[in-house]
Amino acid sequence: MPQLDRLLSAMVSHRAAALRLREGELAEFEIDGVPRPVTKAPLTGPQVLSLLTEIAPPDAAALLASGQPADFAYLSDDGAFTVHTTRVDGLWRARVTIDEGRERQRLTGQYRAIKRPVEAVEPAAPATPAAEAPAPIEALAPVAAAAEDDGDTIRPFEGIERARAALDALLRSMVSKYASDLHLRCAQPPILRLHGEMYRLPGEAPLDAAALDAMVRSVMPERNRRQYAASHDTDYAYELPGVGRFRANALRERLGPAAVFRHIPASVVTVEQMGISPEVQRLCQLTKGLVLVTGPTGSGKSTTLCALIDLVNRSRTDHVITIEDPIEFVHAAKKCVITQRQVGVHTDSFKTALRAALREDPDIILVGELRDLETVSIAIETAETGHLVFGTLHTSTAASTVDRIIDQFPADRQAQIRVMLASSLRAVISQTLCKKLGGGRVAAREVLLTTPAVSNLIREGKTFQIPTVMQTSRRIGMATLNDALLDLVDGALIDPAEGYARSLEKAPYVAALKARGLDTPFAE
Repeated sequence: MPQLDRLLSAMVSHRAAALRLREGELAEFEIDGVPRPVTKAPLTGPQVLSLLTEIAPPDAAALLASGQPADFAYLSDDGAFTVHTTRVDGLWRARVTIDEGRERQRLTGQYRAIKRPVEAVEPAAPATPAAEAPAPIEALAPVAAAAEDDGDTIRPFEGIERARAALDALLRSMVSKYASDLHLRCAQPPILRLHGEMYRLPGEAPLDAAALDAMVRSVMPERNRRQYAASHDTDYAYELPGVGRFRANALRERLGPAAVFRHIPASVVTVEQMGISPEVQRLCQLTKGLVLVTGPTGSGKSTTLCALIDLVNRSRTDHVITIEDPIEFVHAAKKCVITQRQVGVHTDSFKTALRAALREDPDIILVGELRDLETVSIAIETAETGHLVFGTLHTSTAASTVDRIIDQFPADRQAQIRVMLASSLRAVISQTLCKKLGGGRVAAREVLLTTPAVSNLIREGKTFQIPTVMQTSRRIGMATLNDALLDLVDGALIDPAEGYARSLEKAPYVAALKARGLDTPFAE
């Protein structure tokens, strides 16, 4: 029986959350968040390595033997476990936790334990699971491999530097092709999102689990490695000098590790480049109030907020605090003092940072995402007390944004929130991205500006009448989504059919196209 099985058996019997093995320290159980020593003497490096390689599958054992960290799954008579290893300053560290998914399979008889003798550090081949059993992650092999190494093909590799170099090459290729996202998946070649469509990179071999995991971890901060090991997904940012910043999400799915990298341009985008209307630009001169930028994921909310903050930075002499997860665009101080904080790195949560911001002498606060009721409540109160607050929500229209905010609160507080929102809300910019004629994408922005009439509708609970006010207030800069789409059609920026696909009120949109003398076969 492998030596580690004894510790794992004790871990299960003590209901510990994890077993920690650290070179130069005592082995410990994590029980209710408190470390409990389980050995009398500190572990040496060879001892930690021996315990791990004794239970590791061949590919992970080979990585460990060569001095490289490896993650793998292990199945014993006491349960199913996930092993996460790292080397910090040359010292081995490992954390073993119960693999809930495999444990359920084990208890229902869908998974068969692979027994390994103590002396078999590198067994010739793992046992073959039953035909109906899902293959463990460590058993995955590349779907295809190129005949020769031409420097561009991604294969299993050794060394963190080579892993980072391979990822950097893919990110450079992504940026050179003007793609917005890079998707990495097991058993598939790298995939780019270009102008909203997914394309597999030609000439690239499918990625295997070991190569992909090494690439993702090669640029992952230590805090995120721990989070990834515990919850199997994490968000972080990575900066490639001379290329740009990337917002990354690493996760585990059915076939193994996976990741998505979104490109954030190295240079800050301006309101002029974004084509933001003068009425929206004037919001940056407000001294207090709440301005919301909304839309589905990937609709360019962060880019629009970046342009607005850049305008503030160029035209005002104030203190701007941004609270993001992760930090995307980096703002260099121009006329303003800029403080950028990342959730999980510089602060525990959005609500904690927003509450603390009030004691940090801010003029303008940007909240990357209004995720929960308490954060929304603090943001509204902050906007009421003399600060300009920018925030984002995942809503599709301006009117639904108001309803979404109010509906988050208990019924006995909604009347009070209506009054507070009516006095503090200054604007809602709701946007969606459309495919641009000739390539690229362009944003269609619905704009709601809070006039006395709009404030009264919010206060009286008549938000369903807000679209009517927007339709009759174009002269002061308001615009419905259909208005924005038709402006893009008139400007020959998008095809009428693309506008039809993005419109939420299709009948009025089609009627407006016909009034312009345009054919609408796509609506029939």
